[in-house]
Amino acid sequence: MNRTSKLFWPVIVTPKDAVVKSTEITSRSQKLMLELGLIKSSNNGTFQILPLAQKALDKCIALVNKHMTAIDAQKISLPVLTSSGLWKKTGRLDQGVGEFYLVKDRHGKEHLLSPTHEEAVTSMLASAAPISYKQLPLRLYQIGPKFRDELKTRFGLLRAKEFIMKDLYTFDRNLEEAQKTYEEVSEAYLSFFKKLDVPFVKVVASTGIMGGSVSHEYHFVSRTGEDRIFQCEACTYSSNEEASGEIRKCPKCQSSIEETRGIEIGHTFLLQDKYSKPLGATFLQANGKPQNLSMGCYGIGISRLLAASLEVKSTENELRWPKLLAPFDVCIISAKEGSKEQNASYSYEEELFNKLTKICDQDDIILDDRRHLTIGKRLMESKRMGYPVIVVIGSKILQSPPLVELYIDGQGRDVELNEVLREVNAYVMSKTQLMNEENSGDSNFNRILSYKQ
Repeated sequence: MNRTSKLFWPVIVTPKDAVVKSTEITSRSQKLMLELGLIKSSNNGTFQILPLAQKALDKCIALVNKHMTAIDAQKISLPVLTSSGLWKKTGRLDQGVGEFYLVKDRHGKEHLLSPTHEEAVTSMLASAAPISYKQLPLRLYQIGPKFRDELKTRFGLLRAKEFIMKDLYTFDRNLEEAQKTYEEVSEAYLSFFKKLDVPFVKVVASTGIMGGSVSHEYHFVSRTGEDRIFQCEACTYSSNEEASGEIRKCPKCQSSIEETRGIEIGHTFLLQDKYSKPLGATFLQANGKPQNLSMGCYGIGISRLLAASLEVKSTENELRWPKLLAPFDVCIISAKEGSKEQNASYSYEEELFNKLTKICDQDDIILDDRRHLTIGKRLMESKRMGYPVIVVIGSKILQSPPLVELYIDGQGRDVELNEVLREVNAYVMSKTQLMNEENSGDSNFNRILSYKQ
């Protein structure tokens, strides 16, 4: 049973009349995540992920795993350290060395704290090459820490030096099949981002240092975003500034362009043989001759996505979670210790908890059992935490029939027990429907075009 009294949750309390000094906090997600004990700053650009945020990250990772499994991707783990020699072979070491962490071991050999793993995974395939064409397509992904020496870290997890990322690497026989894989992964990405219910857009992007022939980015629409996004008002065309420059008319239909700002949370590349050729990653064709593998790579910034979703959905003072990522769905607050309704409240709390566990996972329920605090204090903190459903068992439990306060998305009313169960069941059903909802393709973009934060 999850209890708030046992939760490591270092909330920052600012005295009522305190004068707040100027800080480097410049985004609402960073402010709320720090104040509400989701993260703690470790060093410049690095953060400690605390239990509530970790729980949300675990849910995000589970959702990513589900979508990767659906396209037959296999999960692996690659070392964080990658030999700089591999990056020299592909020519990337000199292109963006300013953002790399380079370290040397006791023998003087140089390694990177990997910002990405194209070289590492391609080298792994090369060491097993040539593989048979019958084994293709091959899709390998991992979820783990990445490192970039950002020139200017800011916005908390939105731009940090260490972050959690999902990276998928695909291997096909030729460009045509690699393009089909690209389309299939792109559909999985659309399905994944749609389930988060945060306004997003897919844009044409530059291939940049990664290389290849095709690239797209996925952005949450937000005024905090550092990227300028251009979207056509008449068709589905959209691009970032890096890919299109400053444009006023859509290159596809010549209609007017609307400019928004976005936070990048995903990126896809069709790489062809940029990495497989210099690193010798080949497969045997049906005629027995070796051929370079055609590659693609696909990233999702897991920790950035969590912060970005809170950045878009939250108010200035209260968190708002995507349904599928909230650390807890239901928070139960019972009477203060020593109150006249104490015994009735605690008995009702136990009954309610037992009935709720037949509707939703026990791990999605938390009891705020800090009974030395007033109900008002605990309710305020629970609202700030953004728990989707809050049940307060206060003085009205002594009425006939007994009533409790039910808050859904911050809106409260007095109800009986059966109404609590119906509402929680409806909430759980809505989550299930969202999880099972099929991707509706471009219809999602029409909603995004009219979105204003």
